[in-house]
Amino acid sequence: MSDVATSDHAAGEDSTELKRVMGPKLLLLFIVGDILGTGVYALTGAVAGEVGGAAWAPFIAAFVVATITAFSYLELVTKYPKAGGAATFIHKAFGLHFLTFMVAFAVMCSGITSASTASNAFAGFLSDGLGLTWGPNQLLIAALAFMLVIALINFRGVGESVKANVVLTLVELSGLLLIIFIGLYAVTQGKADFSRVMVFESASDKNTFFAITMATSLAFFAMVGFEDSVNMAEETHEPSRIFPKVMLTGLGITGVIYVLVSITAVALVPVGDLTDPDKASALTQVVAAGAPGLPFDKIFPFIGMFAVANSALINMLMASRLVYGMARQEVLPPGLGVVHKSRQTPWVAIIFTTLISFGLISYVVLDSESQVVALLGGTTSLLLLAVFTIVNIAVLVLRRDKVGREHFKAPTVLPIIGAISCAFLVGPWARSEEQQQQYEIAGILLGLGVLLWVVTWFINRAVYAKRTYMRDPEHIDHD
Repeated sequence: MSDVATSDHAAGEDSTELKRVMGPKLLLLFIVGDILGTGVYALTGAVAGEVGGAAWAPFIAAFVVATITAFSYLELVTKYPKAGGAATFIHKAFGLHFLTFMVAFAVMCSGITSASTASNAFAGFLSDGLGLTWGPNQLLIAALAFMLVIALINFRGVGESVKANVVLTLVELSGLLLIIFIGLYAVTQGKADFSRVMVFESASDKNTFFAITMATSLAFFAMVGFEDSVNMAEETHEPSRIFPKVMLTGLGITGVIYVLVSITAVALVPVGDLTDPDKASALTQVVAAGAPGLPFDKIFPFIGMFAVANSALINMLMASRLVYGMARQEVLPPGLGVVHKSRQTPWVAIIFTTLISFGLISYVVLDSESQVVALLGGTTSLLLLAVFTIVNIAVLVLRRDKVGREHFKAPTVLPIIGAISCAFLVGPWARSEEQQQQYEIAGILLGLGVLLWVVTWFINRAVYAKRTYMRDPEHIDHD
């Protein structure tokens, strides 16, 4: 056991330049805060619009798929506790640089689309709270200023970022608990109609199974976030020991909250009102309907603003750490892996991901439509479901790699089920006609990724040639 412990300590604690500040409590808050937020706050009405009163069913289905995939991530992160996440695992499994790069780029894009979703949801809650109607230019300025503040918190250090995450997580959790308690209060006042909870109404001509499938692909956005935590492995104390219990606990907490919130929403507000773009956001309507005469409907939009801000913060933390990890492995240019000497944060990666976010947010705000939140949230799910399919396969491939220390091991059947279910949710049958545009957005982003891969290949080739020349100017390998 001493040899195992020593090996684990050497690999898990010493071989990193990043500062280890996260224990079980901070990690749990990080995971819960990442999963909660924009998804449930912004998309509850959209999910209800797909299946009617049975809005809880897609959230349960999304929870099951996410939990199965979480088992695969737990095996991999305890086996290879390094920043980089899915791309690192897939590179170890298949050794294909192009595949590794595209997975890393897809995950980074998912963080950017998620942050863009949060920026639009933020504008919606701001409109609810202040009663203002902003034009595109005002929304753009607010969104960019908002993302700049997040970048500064990220740069200051993961300790400060996680502390901000603690505050924001408690705020967003209080908002969802407020919804649940208002639901209980409404029951005592006879204002809740739980008969609506069992009414299934498909928004398309699909049968029940495919209608729930389409809603699940959208609701899955509310469950993503658990995978971000693996990018914090190098900043977590004893990751091999604490990750399994903490990640599964976080998923369980959020799953229960989502089901209760979706049931409360449908029981208090008719589905037609929840999906009406001319009305306040779905959960703001729930608060107003459940506790009329009380000021909760005035307070709740500001809670929603904090919640989506938390989602954006964690997504940008994830994206910058992913870029850092890939740069250290020379999948991206090495300059992106530079760590700030005093702050011990990957400052170049933070600037890089923030600039990309600025570009996408500018496009979204200046060309926004009523369904932009659902569209970007669904695109996030699409990208991650594709990545999760490959990760579940990678777990099985990496079973042949023995690392010489104890780590979590998922039951073999789970990665198989996870790969099949995630791949199924990627298909066009899992999206309505309106949601098909997700493929267009994802295709454009991945096309940019291919272009960036070509540029990176030439940069790395030039760096390799220079290193070879410096070692032996007379014998340069031109192949």
